[in-house]
Amino acid sequence: MTSDASTPTLRRLTFRAPSPVGSIGLLLVAIVVVWLGVNLVKAPGDWCEVLLIGLTNGCIYALVALGYTLVYGILELINFAHGDVFMLGGMFAITFAASFGLKAGAADLWPLVIVVLVLAMVLCGAINAAIEFVAYRPLRSAPRLAPLITAIGMSFIIEDAGLIWKGPNYVNFPDVLPSSNAFSIGSVQVGWTTPIALLITVPVLIGLLYLVRSTRQGKAMRATAQDMDASAIMGINVNRTISFTFVLAGSLAGAAGLVYALTETTVRYDQGFQLGLIAFTAAVLGGIGNLPGAVLGAILIGLIQAFNEGLNWKAPGSDWTQSIVFGILILILVFRPEGLLGERTPEGG
Repeated sequence: MTSDASTPTLRRLTFRAPSPVGSIGLLLVAIVVVWLGVNLVKAPGDWCEVLLIGLTNGCIYALVALGYTLVYGILELINFAHGDVFMLGGMFAITFAASFGLKAGAADLWPLVIVVLVLAMVLCGAINAAIEFVAYRPLRSAPRLAPLITAIGMSFIIEDAGLIWKGPNYVNFPDVLPSSNAFSIGSVQVGWTTPIALLITVPVLIGLLYLVRSTRQGKAMRATAQDMDASAIMGINVNRTISFTFVLAGSLAGAAGLVYALTETTVRYDQGFQLGLIAFTAAVLGGIGNLPGAVLGAILIGLIQAFNEGLNWKAPGSDWTQSIVFGILILILVFRPEGLLGERTPEGG
């Protein structure tokens, strides 16, 4: 019996067995969830405090990761100097705080912190734009390896500049946060660090999403990211758009530098490299080039780090934190290079 072309054909339902890699991943997630649940039952107060620490660290990583993802989204360049620009933001914050007379417990001088924030963002944005103009723009048509090596070189140059400027020791930021807690959740006292980090990170993400999706400059950024030559033909100033992106990314690094200085109260010349790598891992985890993905990845990395170092029952401990974080980076690059929120797109030949 022959079937007419208009006759609907029945499709056989097939069930695809889960891959071994997927099964192992689900098993690891289940183990982590059970471990977190056991720790929550054993010490709920400590668990909540560690959660707040993870959120705070995740917000700092998010501000740096957003800078990575902005630059990668438009140039497909991993700007390894970005973490060191973050370090300069912390150094600028400390320098201006000392110049303005900020000191521990000076709650009446809090408005000056906003001034310090603006100055750190402006200076870091200008430095990042200068890096793009001097180091990256001449290599825009070069093979990808050339700007990548240049980015690593700029990272060491900025790190050495911080070493010459402030020396090899930790530089202290005055502990200007109020000594009293912001609020309490049951028996858990919530300090000011977590609310401040959230109050800076969440509006920044919302503002960036609005800028990229709804403004003229954001449309120019998206067009330039898709095709520079076509954007130039359509009248978009590609160089100005890329410079604006670097200014924006540098400003985020400056804001992260101030938040880090406020919460940790110390900054050293070499802290940008390690924190920058962690933030880059967060951007890759969430989907580099995806703004909400960068924040999601950063929060997850912050929580992983905090839970590993802060929970007492069967935790690997702080000695394993870097291995865990960069192990996650390797697994993401191998099994899901587009990240958690990224989309798999075929590369043109």
